[in-house]
Amino acid sequence: MKIKKEKREEEEETEVAAIAPERTYEEQLENLNPIAQPLAGRKLTKRLYKCIKKAVKNKNIRRGVKEVQKFINKGEKGIVVLAGDTLPIEVYCHVPVMCEERNIPYAYVPSKSDLGGAAGSKRPTCVIMIKCNADYEDAYNDCFEEVQALPLPL
Repeated sequence: MKIKKEKREEEEETEVAAIAPERTYEEQLENLNPIAQPLAGRKLTKRLYKCIKKAVKNKNIRRGVKEVQKFINKGEKGIVVLAGDTLPIEVYCHVPVMCEERNIPYAYVPSKSDLGGAAGSKRPTCVIMIKCNADYEDAYNDCFEEVQALPLPL
């Protein structure tokens, strides 16, 4: 039974890969919104995705505009990762302002589908908050420092 299930999962992954071929970082940058600042570089984007994957295993993640907004208002701390290719921008353009008011570091990554994939979902997502945990504290702290060092837009 497990073998059949694993085969189905592999087939689904190959189907998804055939439908949506992997785009390079430069190709993803072509679809960015004008408000997508500060944008994470290629290396930081990969580190953020890895940190998100580790946070998902420990269930220390907030996903979606509504949930992230709620926990920012409650005073929860973490790294906010936003997708730079979300349209319309009115859906989430208030989140960076909320983060700046509460001194929460945030960064944009180029793709909402990759952001959703890093969270273990086939569904794209436009906002994720990563909370700290002892299991992946080193990766979290590295990402936290780098995201905080990014220049904020004027």
